[in-house]
Amino acid sequence: MIEVLVAASIITASILAAMAVAQKSIHVSRQSFHATQAVFLLEEGAENTRIARDNAWSNVVALNSSETVGIFTRTIVASNVNRDNSTKDIVASGGSADDRTKLITVTVSWSEGGSTIAKTLKFFISDIFS
Repeated sequence: MIEVLVAASIITASILAAMAVAQKSIHVSRQSFHATQAVFLLEEGAENTRIARDNAWSNVVALNSSETVGIFTRTIVASNVNRDNSTKDIVASGGSADDRTKLITVTVSWSEGGSTIAKTLKFFISDIFS
């Protein structure tokens, strides 16, 4: 009788452990899937910015958008850029404003497991057509 009770306990513990591993595996897979989708949305936002630049530089200058795609929120913001007066390098502060270059920040965020996760892509874009 005790052997049956011990065997049943071992089997029950094994099944519960397997279920916990399966649940964690599903959670990690879902997170990975969402992260992959977020990367594609980041790249799409960057490509949309390049297309806007190719159509007219004024589209990029006024760029400040936000949209919802499924569970994701994507924002695209164009910020002014300053250049050092002597070296013409981009600087964080000082220098003079460069009206032909913008810092583009694409952010994709979503809620998962009670917290908000965000991925960000930053890059510079220049008015190459004028």
